[in-house]
Amino acid sequence: MKKLLLCTDLDRTLIPNGPQPESKSARELFNKFTSQDEVTLVYVTGRDKLLVQQAIKNYKLPVPDFVVADVGSTIFQLLNKKWIHLNKWDAEISEDWNGNSNSDVQNKLRHIKDIRIQEYTKQNKYKLSYYVPLYVDHVNLLKEIHLCLEKSGVKVNLVWSIDSAASIGLLDILPVSANKKHAIEFIMNENNFNLSQTIFAGDSGNDISVMQSPIHSILVANAENSIKQMALEHAEINGETNSLYLAKGNFFGLNGNYSAGILEGIVHFIPGFKSFMLLKNNGVSCE
Repeated sequence: MKKLLLCTDLDRTLIPNGPQPESKSARELFNKFTSQDEVTLVYVTGRDKLLVQQAIKNYKLPVPDFVVADVGSTIFQLLNKKWIHLNKWDAEISEDWNGNSNSDVQNKLRHIKDIRIQEYTKQNKYKLSYYVPLYVDHVNLLKEIHLCLEKSGVKVNLVWSIDSAASIGLLDILPVSANKKHAIEFIMNENNFNLSQTIFAGDSGNDISVMQSPIHSILVANAENSIKQMALEHAEINGETNSLYLAKGNFFGLNGNYSAGILEGIVHFIPGFKSFMLLKNNGVSCE
């Protein structure tokens, strides 16, 4: 088998926690595939370490080699069942904050009334997280925060999302270089993987930065149509349409959702893996 760095988002990409159905046995086949020594598996997620550990247990996911967690603000390497925090990644992204700590950045924003600091457990050295009421104009709010921090030489990546269940906006403030694309490139460089050996899978808008890049990327079939259109448009603008694959289904009878879409995309980019998957599938029904 060819050496492969397989990077995947978790929620609604590998984890089947969206409304669409998961193909029977797709995750089992994914686990068999990623168990090979030639595959280095990376989870790229907004979840923190504890939530990643819970997901691995609850969904019977393979233990990865690396985890890009906390919206890209931390990277862990898993060796002998131990989670090793990569301080070299901290050093790489820290320059964006111009010597400012999490508390320093928080103090610079204390005059902004429409944000409320999240729990201590949701913060880390290079991730500052707030709750924002949904009635707030978040577009102008983000502009205000950018301008405020820019004056202090603090370069930030602002990640906006909505917790629909709690009806609250979520804002993560990170170093500008703390993003999925940069984190994947960091792991590539540190472990001697090139573009032909690297594949990423995702499902949402915060995966677009990777999908519009030269990194081979898979958009699983259960992704929303608006995300598919956005990904295609951005890839076309950057001349990277050949690096983006939209899972369609019908691969081994699978529907292309979640792990089924990841497997389908892997074979699209590296056809040589198909014979291995046929061997591991070995007649197991995936309908």
